[in-house]
Amino acid sequence: MSTVAVPVPVKGDKPWRKFSARERILLWLITWSAYIAVRALGPTIRMAVSWEEDSPRSLAERPYVYSFWHNCMITAMYWCRDLGVRVMSSDSFDGEYTGRIMQKFGFVKVRGSSSKGAIRALLGMRRALEEGRTVAFTIDGPKGPRYVAKPGPVSLARSTGAPMVVFHIAHERAWVLKTWDGCMIPMPFTRALMRISGPIRVPADGDQEHHHRELQTALDRVREFAEANVGKAGTAEFPFGRSNKDEH
Repeated sequence: MSTVAVPVPVKGDKPWRKFSARERILLWLITWSAYIAVRALGPTIRMAVSWEEDSPRSLAERPYVYSFWHNCMITAMYWCRDLGVRVMSSDSFDGEYTGRIMQKFGFVKVRGSSSKGAIRALLGMRRALEEGRTVAFTIDGPKGPRYVAKPGPVSLARSTGAPMVVFHIAHERAWVLKTWDGCMIPMPFTRALMRISGPIRVPADGDQEHHHRELQTALDRVREFAEANVGKAGTAEFPFGRSNKDEH
């Protein structure tokens, strides 16, 4: 089993913009309220995990380039906590409080997004992979379109040799918000199923468009599998209680 390193704050991790006093108060309130809510809700989720062939033995293995859809971020944040995963987050107000919440769950924020600061962020993610760490993308974020993958993970995988892996978490019962991503807030004690793909390797001379299509296909495949089988969570086929550090 892999040893999980204690996350180390990134030096110079400061926003590019200054927040007003009102915004700073709101950031504090939102961050702590959301953190407490997810910490209370997370243990009630009855999670089962399903792996495709040749997928990583544990979410604690590294280095990998993980991708998942934005709408299952709440459950993913709790389930993948305390693994020191590097995540990209923007300097917008929404991105700032999201990043702060994720940091409280043991993630390390790399500033930037697909729309602003992308080069800086991708360089930070690349450096993390070269140090042997794992990075993760909410792949249709920060503003969509929903279920359409951005190309960043392919570029990183090609330049570093770290394989791409995708996952999706389906919930049997969840509140679905009327947001661009259809954000899912799991209901207490719901069943959930995480489906994790096998590795997608991108050679240094690999075709960007081909592997981007491969990434999109894998994301669609694990989502469809999880949604179709979440009702089986807790059965002999998909038992509850697998830790994010367990081997399968």
